[in-house]
Amino acid sequence: MHPSFKINNNSFATTSFLKYIEGLIVEEELYLQEIGLFLKEWINKEEYVTVRTSGSTGVPKEIQLSKQHMINSALATGAYFNIKDNTTALLCLSANYIAGKMMLVRAIVLGWDIHLVSPKLNPLQGIEESYDFCAMVPLQVEESIAELSKVKKLIIGGGVVSPILNQHLQSVNTDCFATYGMTETITHIAVKKINNFIDSDSNAKSLYQILSNITISQDDRDCLVIEASSVSNDIIVTNDIVKLHSSTEFEWLGRYDNVINSGGIKLFPEQIEEKLSQLIKNRFFVIGILDDKLGEKLILIIESDFEFIISKSDYKACNLNKFEVPKQIFTLPSFIETLTGKVQRKKTLALV
Repeated sequence: MHPSFKINNNSFATTSFLKYIEGLIVEEELYLQEIGLFLKEWINKEEYVTVRTSGSTGVPKEIQLSKQHMINSALATGAYFNIKDNTTALLCLSANYIAGKMMLVRAIVLGWDIHLVSPKLNPLQGIEESYDFCAMVPLQVEESIAELSKVKKLIIGGGVVSPILNQHLQSVNTDCFATYGMTETITHIAVKKINNFIDSDSNAKSLYQILSNITISQDDRDCLVIEASSVSNDIIVTNDIVKLHSSTEFEWLGRYDNVINSGGIKLFPEQIEEKLSQLIKNRFFVIGILDDKLGEKLILIIESDFEFIISKSDYKACNLNKFEVPKQIFTLPSFIETLTGKVQRKKTLALV
């Protein structure tokens, strides 16, 4: 524990920290109980922490992460963002998942004063204080735009930053960064700047930069391969199709398991969705279904109680090429989500 570590302005000797943890565990509010249970696990004698994956790309599962690897991840984040001790940070994510756990580990290792709030949609609402550092999911950022000035540096993970959200972030003073990572890599191993660009940043707006002690490559599917001995004992082969721009920079193109082969043309749903987001304000996604003629045909599923009609001119205005235009549109009143709020595409498709 770093000597400058604090929670809600309170510093701790070893004995008082144990007492504080036990107090959290018996709190009425669930998010405080979750924080207490993780901190109790963190200070026990075991070398590993048990973490549950989000289930966004498969069945949720429990895995063990080395505490030393988590410490290494915290140090790498501190070095990349040049965040030192006595930083004020806001924890507004559930401590049940790796992103929330790592905010606590960063505070303990780097000597932050971390403040605890409920992981609600607008965690900054009603808060008068300002913070040096915070992590949010995209939906929280969307709901907090008007109050983001309370945060100096913000990392965004757990989902794709939509073009609309990206546009909104261009008008805020907060330095915002999209992150790339997963539970197995102990949150992010790469970071992409989103706003407040200077001229020298202009060529790198779409590129992720890897953190220290990370090596990246591609497999024969063009998917990202990560070697990061400081945070994982295994080489991690992802299902993320990327374009490597250098040994330290890559561009994310989409998920291999989402790619649609329609009449021999490879379609990347994430790129199509980025274009369609100019047109559709509801939640939506595109996906491929079996088709006798094309092999797979592209369809659009929109979260709505009402029917959607989109004209050819509307599609053209979004700069979709002829292969990227959905063959059918379906609407559903609600999508199926993981516990962390990510849309489960295949399960939602089954409702159609």
